[in-house]
Amino acid sequence: MTQQRVRRSSWGGLFVAVLGLVLGTGVARAELPATAVSTGAPDQGNPRVEAALLTDVSQVKPGDSFRVGVRFRMDPGWHIYWKNPGESGLASEIVWDTPGTTVGELQWPLPITFRSPDGFITSYGYAEEVLLFAEARASEQMTGSLQLSAASDILVCEQRCLPAQLMLTRHIPVGPETRKDPEFAAAFDAARASVPVTPESAGHVVSLALDTKPLTAGQPFTGTFTVTAPQGQPAPVVEKDFFIPDRIKGIARVELAPVAGKPGTFKLEGTVAQDVPAQEPRLAGVLRLGTAASGYRALTLDLALAPVVAAPPGTAPAAPVVKAAPVVKPPTVGTAVASESSLSLGLVLLFAFLGGALLNLMPCVFPVLALKAYGFTRTVHAERGKVALHALAYAGGIIGSLLALALVVLALRAGGSSVGWGFQFQEPLFVAAVAAVLVAFALNLFGVFTVGTDGTALVEKVDSSHGLARSAGEGVLAVVLATPCSAPLLGTAVGFALAAGPATVLATFFMLGLGLALPFCLLVLVPGLTKLLPKPGAWMERGKQLLGFALLGTTVWLVWVMGGLTGVDGMARLLAFLAVVGLGAWMYGLAQGAEGGRKVAGVVAVVAVLAVGGVLSLRFEETGPALRKASAVAEAQPWDEAAVAAALEAGQPVFVDFTADWCLTCKFNERTVLTREEVRAAFAQHKVAFFVADWTRRDERISAKLAEFGRAGVPMYLVVSPAAPDKPEVLPELLTTDSVIEAVRRAAERVADAT
Repeated sequence: MTQQRVRRSSWGGLFVAVLGLVLGTGVARAELPATAVSTGAPDQGNPRVEAALLTDVSQVKPGDSFRVGVRFRMDPGWHIYWKNPGESGLASEIVWDTPGTTVGELQWPLPITFRSPDGFITSYGYAEEVLLFAEARASEQMTGSLQLSAASDILVCEQRCLPAQLMLTRHIPVGPETRKDPEFAAAFDAARASVPVTPESAGHVVSLALDTKPLTAGQPFTGTFTVTAPQGQPAPVVEKDFFIPDRIKGIARVELAPVAGKPGTFKLEGTVAQDVPAQEPRLAGVLRLGTAASGYRALTLDLALAPVVAAPPGTAPAAPVVKAAPVVKPPTVGTAVASESSLSLGLVLLFAFLGGALLNLMPCVFPVLALKAYGFTRTVHAERGKVALHALAYAGGIIGSLLALALVVLALRAGGSSVGWGFQFQEPLFVAAVAAVLVAFALNLFGVFTVGTDGTALVEKVDSSHGLARSAGEGVLAVVLATPCSAPLLGTAVGFALAAGPATVLATFFMLGLGLALPFCLLVLVPGLTKLLPKPGAWMERGKQLLGFALLGTTVWLVWVMGGLTGVDGMARLLAFLAVVGLGAWMYGLAQGAEGGRKVAGVVAVVAVLAVGGVLSLRFEETGPALRKASAVAEAQPWDEAAVAAALEAGQPVFVDFTADWCLTCKFNERTVLTREEVRAAFAQHKVAFFVADWTRRDERISAKLAEFGRAGVPMYLVVSPAAPDKPEVLPELLTTDSVIEAVRRAAERVADAT
């Protein structure tokens, strides 16, 4: 952590600190406990942020109030975000856990405005140092000490952004009187002085007059905003970036601009969101009055705008405000060459390991990991060697499955087929098999049947039903569910491996499996980490059943994937087969209670039911490589090289969305970025031809195109300019609204420059 920082403080705070020394209070400089300080956002071995849990008291009396907060110190050039991060970033969050203490609303000092080097992205936050704090009150029944805990979730950014989750804890003694801490009280006073206040408390009067009422959804609006200073004071003046809007429901954009020659008068311009909000929107934000020379005073704004009504039929949405292009064009990010073979093997293996670790956070894997956590919870209090065996079995199931998958990939490639990550989810029978396994696991958790052999003692039953074979099987299931997910870094690593030799393919899949297995193995093998797991108890039976519903939730997703593969009829056939699986599980549960010949007959009946049900229901017909019904843009066309070439020949920029119904990252990008009105308006403005390459079912053309760019799976997004059709830009796997809009703008500008 860089230590050369200038601490912000007010003259009043400095006076308090000096006065304490002069009066000989005998209070030494406060030393924070180690648990109250944490660092995060490591960058090349350097943490870029330090957080400290502070209070303005060293002792508190029951029933008294005090202040508590988290002080963030960032390295030079790095920043965190305000409650409204702006056009990029992530709002900073603090969650309190303070038994016996009531913590009020978080107070936000005046933020500053950040802009990207190209000037196109504006965000709001804090640099160097900030103290986010709240008023707290100790319970009148408190004795001993107060336990204060804060969990901070922040995004620390420079040109790149690093997430940080910081846990802070400390104890404050409870005594007969409340004692102020002079040093930290001064820090809280300085933070309080920079928190915006209401206009009324500052003696100012604000008013708002709209030019038209009511407001219309999707349409622009204007008005006049005025602020009057107290009598005897000069009219308010402002500098650049004087207005910072808050998040306003129902309003897509709002700006204030000073009116020349009329201090204190501002022109209001904004755009209403497409959907009619449930409540009348309000103008909310922070108004910074004054100059750097004279000092600032920040006011909070909260004024009613007007009711919003739906736009008349046929009304076109307002075009987005397009900012003027800067003199220096921003660098192109993500431009790809024909192959990524320039990556070193060591870097590819590192990417595979990190990508495997990140798969633990993907929603298609999480239910199985939760199931594994349940199993480990039951065995974590056993002997260390036994827990280690379960961890190794789980890791072995993962790594063995991935190596088997790698051998399948190599065999198919040797036979002339091109395959990629998640290719097996293009086969309806494979999707049906995975769904059946999940339903069976869920019914097992519900107690319909048990896994394992009979035993004479409860401990033997637990061991048999949660033995090494089960741990290995859960590792296999984690791999099965992980393959449709494309975590960051994973696509690059697997794409490189599939284009390389057999040894590289095996090494990459091994590192991928190691990354996927390692987080859980560390949890149970490293001394001390097991304390994070809850102790076994009566809650486990209900928890086990709850995890069954998580598995059923994943099954719902697989039914939806089947719909994309085979249509509504395929979904109905899969649901019928899953009903048969449920019947078979129930029959097997009954057979487990029988003995001798009855038990054998019951098992045979289960096998017969499943076989007959599978033959009758699992007959799927292909629906053809049609364009997905849920395409992000209404004008989207099925991807075809000839159609793309025709669009480029006509002078249109091209956007190609390589996607699949079983790709959760693809669906996330569609619903959070590609369907946004700003993106659709940008496509219309630049006359972008939008193509969807649907890889839900196997398509050798798409596989070859992915391989051309060193990718083994989806998502992949290409932006092609007619001025340079041989140099498409490859966007990141996780899209943002700004990245898409900027990419199509650059493609259109290259056409204008060429002409």
